Amino acid sequence: MKLSDGVEQAIHCATMLSGLSEGGVLSAAALAEFHGVSVSYLLKHMQALSAAGIVATMPGPKGGYRLARRPEEVTLLDIVLAVEGPAPAFRCAEIRQRGPNPLPGRYFRKPCGINAAMLKAEKAYRAELAKVSIADIMADLEAGDDGGIAARGCAFLELHERKPAR
Repeated sequence: MKLSDGVEQAIHCATMLSGLSEGGVLSAAALAEFHGVSVSYLLKHMQALSAAGIVATMPGPKGGYRLARRPEEVTLLDIVLAVEGPAPAFRCAEIRQRGPNPLPGRYFRKPCGINAAMLKAEKAYRAELAKVSIADIMADLEAGDDGGIAARGCAFLELHERKPAR
């Protein structure tokens, strides 16, 4: 199974947004700069996250993105489904019923064994992604960080986070 680059970008952006101060936002340009990716490509995925209720958008020249839910409430499955859509990765086209000398329908009453196996694997894959939240990702990152990763992120947020007026 191959997921688009947008999934990786969306997960990394969600983790970065989880570090914002209350009411703070980051622009798509800042998120793209931090991750070294195309702003236009990233915007497509940020819009998908917004439509799924994972991120909130603040309009205007001082606007940007922030998480719409607590990091504990956003799973990797939520992000994958927002970016890739809900359709299963494997889509059975019933090619066993094609070709020369097709057999009657009575041979195909039972679902295709290949389709059944692929859907079972998809269910397991989704169940595993549903177990991991953005908070889990951040906790794992913090546990393995000697301070360098946190310092880089904090320095970037210090320059680019848009905080609400007080």
